[in-house]
Amino acid sequence: MAHPEDRDKHVCRTGDDYAEAFLTLLPQGQAWPKRPGSTLERACNGLAQYWGFVDERACTLLERESDPRITFELLTDWERAWGLPDPCFPDTMTIAERQKMLVLKMIWMGGQSIAYFEWVMEWLGYEIRIKELAPFMAGVSQVGDTRPEPTENFRWYIGPPEMRFYWSVTVGSVSLSWFRSASGQAGVDPHLRFGFPETMFCLLQRWKPAHTEIVYDYSEAGFTDPMQGTP
Repeated sequence: MAHPEDRDKHVCRTGDDYAEAFLTLLPQGQAWPKRPGSTLERACNGLAQYWGFVDERACTLLERESDPRITFELLTDWERAWGLPDPCFPDTMTIAERQKMLVLKMIWMGGQSIAYFEWVMEWLGYEIRIKELAPFMAGVSQVGDTRPEPTENFRWYIGPPEMRFYWSVTVGSVSLSWFRSASGQAGVDPHLRFGFPETMFCLLQRWKPAHTEIVYDYSEAGFTDPMQGTP
């Protein structure tokens, strides 16, 4: 989709534009006094201002409200047509976030590849990396370093056959919530909780292949401050 500023624009006419054109089209002569302040001029100008208002509203609908990336007044109607709001997103989303989700719903072609899921999450602002596991099988698998590149995953792993149905999702960043003596319960609440983006979790659970289970990996999660969340 082209940028909103690159779209074609039609000419929006004001009430003064309509008044000038209307007065010009009226007959000539003393019975048609068009000088400023005359009754005829004021009557025509009053009517034309309403026409200008209608033109401006039509201009807004055509240029802004017809574009899902910048729609505002008709955003609710757009969302209803595309099955939004999505239950994975909170009701307190901003207008910009709702517009972004609307565009995603409209252009979403679907997919089941790991690269596709990583791209969708990145587009939504989440940094993840998905690793698909394959059990080592004698006669099929190879020993040694089976990574295509040093930074990529191994081709096979030691483990039960069921591991082929699991995705290991490495989370790029999380929030930290430390145990508080004033609000925590000793022996029940953990010393530290890792906050997970509920929106991302909800979407991955819904869109993942039906036979796949997800295991989240926080080992490479980044923190702006290791003591984040402490008093």
